[in-house]
Amino acid sequence: MARKRTMSATTFRRGINLWPPFLFAGIRVLAISPDFRFAKVRLRLGRLNRNYVGTHFGGSIFAMTDPFWMLLVLRNLGPGYVVWDAAAEITFVSPGRGDIFAEFVLTDDRLAEIRELTQEGKKALIWFDTEVLAADGTVVARLRKQVYVREKRAQRT
Repeated sequence: MARKRTMSATTFRRGINLWPPFLFAGIRVLAISPDFRFAKVRLRLGRLNRNYVGTHFGGSIFAMTDPFWMLLVLRNLGPGYVVWDAAAEITFVSPGRGDIFAEFVLTDDRLAEIRELTQEGKKALIWFDTEVLAADGTVVARLRKQVYVREKRAQRT
């Protein structure tokens, strides 16, 4: 059986930066580590993502964080797992007036926890926390994402 080729982190970063929801919102993926354990994203304030009072539109702040936990978990667990976004919560802390940033770090401990929770086909709902920060370190928003994970049935036999 031929092994399925996976996209490199560099190719993925270049592609997602051209994805219309990111491109037109001013969202740019600055870095993804080759092992898909780290990602850094920037949102620039511009005409297309500014709200009525001149700060970052909340939907753009959410969008800049949306896919990353699911993608990092999926790429690290591999094809033997089903991984989906399940839920999200966002709290806006302060207005974003310039470039804002979010970082995602998937640790060995979190991966081990997920593998343990999903043994024997059990599903797991895992929460991840992310802070969106201004360039000076001010917290703009706090986001929680819940990711659904389960081993695929074929992997359990």
